[in-house]
Amino acid sequence: MRNAELDDALAIAGAAAEAALGFFRGRLGIEFKADESPVTQADRAVEAEVRRLIADRFPGHGIYGEEHGIEGGDARALWVIDPIDGTRSFISGHPLFGFLLAHLVEGEVELAAVGMPALGEVFAARRGGGAWKDGARLQSSGRRTLEGSTLYVNEGEKIWRAHPETFARLMNAGTTRRFSYDCYPYALLAMGHVDVVVDFDLQPYDYLTVSLLVEEAGGRMTDWAGGRLHMGESVSTVAAATPDLHAAALRLLQG
Repeated sequence: MRNAELDDALAIAGAAAEAALGFFRGRLGIEFKADESPVTQADRAVEAEVRRLIADRFPGHGIYGEEHGIEGGDARALWVIDPIDGTRSFISGHPLFGFLLAHLVEGEVELAAVGMPALGEVFAARRGGGAWKDGARLQSSGRRTLEGSTLYVNEGEKIWRAHPETFARLMNAGTTRRFSYDCYPYALLAMGHVDVVVDFDLQPYDYLTVSLLVEEAGGRMTDWAGGRLHMGESVSTVAAATPDLHAAALRLLQG
């Protein structure tokens, strides 16, 4: 899976992990955005460091980050950053926060790196080149039906408030159901431990990276209508281990 840009992406993920861990479980300055989501000194510091590293390695590429917006958005190549995916986890000392980095070329995600700093894990994917963790190839579970499946529901309280009937159907699907947040469930899906991940109200920096990881491990990920994921406004997503299981999950969501 060797690729010069992917090697750089993994090096950047390592630097982001080091920067984030310098703040983790420490004293943080926390502010809240207009949507009441928190942002910390750590979010801003990690993104600033990642932007610096990208600009040094890839002059002329665009950069879009959650905290500092977009620079060079008309460039053919664009890097998309979520410096700390799971700020609420981070500020509460929970180790399942992540770092997300995607490289887009003419709007298509070509490379993805998912770092889990507190776990010491790094996942990577390259379009057409597979998904990997620490040099080992990843493969989704291969499950084709909801019967017997393990289903993770991200942002469950938001789904319950906005779509109570959909939430009720999710609570009766599969064999094992878990409430979850942020990016790690997608890594678990790519590793074959989880079969379906349903998520709600995501931004491009939340879903672009993990979508390539899922797909290169053999799964499928779309919005709730089955539409392709791309740079755009907020969407709700569903990821599954196989196309057949994904189709079944779509039917469940759509009632």
